[in-house]
Amino acid sequence: MQKNVEKMSINYSPNFNTKKRSRSMIKYLIYHYTGMKSEIAAIKKLTSLNSKVSCHYLIKFNGEIVRIVPDLYVAWHAGISSWKKDVFLNSNSIGIEISNPGHEYGYSNFNHKQILSVLSLSKKLIKKYKIKKENILGHSDIAPLRKKDPGEKFPWQLLNKKKISLWHNLNEKKCKNLRKKKITDNKDFYKLLFKFGYQSSNNNKEKIKIYKSFQRRFRPQLISSVVDQEAYEILKSLI
Repeated sequence: MQKNVEKMSINYSPNFNTKKRSRSMIKYLIYHYTGMKSEIAAIKKLTSLNSKVSCHYLIKFNGEIVRIVPDLYVAWHAGISSWKKDVFLNSNSIGIEISNPGHEYGYSNFNHKQILSVLSLSKKLIKKYKIKKENILGHSDIAPLRKKDPGEKFPWQLLNKKKISLWHNLNEKKCKNLRKKKITDNKDFYKLLFKFGYQSSNNNKEKIKIYKSFQRRFRPQLISSVVDQEAYEILKSLI
């Protein structure tokens, strides 16, 4: 990939907590897609007082980065959320929205300019706030019962190659051979999944939603309701 000439503009949102937080409070980096029909509508929503939502940065279709809320203020992007023992992640995270219509309006690939901006901005934030790899997450990781973003087309594997986020270390051929091979008992799988960080649940429908969020992140080639050997091996390698 070519080096990105990063462009940044400011379009501040009124939707944030007025009390400033310390740099040390910032622990997570959360990716979202806008999930709206148009970029203009997304920007309007993120900066409208009535919407009660915001983020710290928006990456537009042309790769331009828009600062929506300054880093040291809590933006309203995560909502009801959890990861491991942390809940309501707004307070200790930075939220990055990426222009994309999302699953409801014709989910599309993130384009080259957007990916360059994601890489560039993420590296700066990770270095500035000492954010760990395991704390680089998607909205669907922290709110799997409500959200699908940034979705299976987000380039998690590329981010891992650029030392930004987690990815499994399994051989691609081995993974394909294990795909769709159903496991006899999925209790251990879910036990590990909840240990890894996803919210726990005893409800079967909820468990499937959580499992699908895991697949969107770590096995985007197949998003299934059936726990298979490939998914289990991927999870074990991450743990």
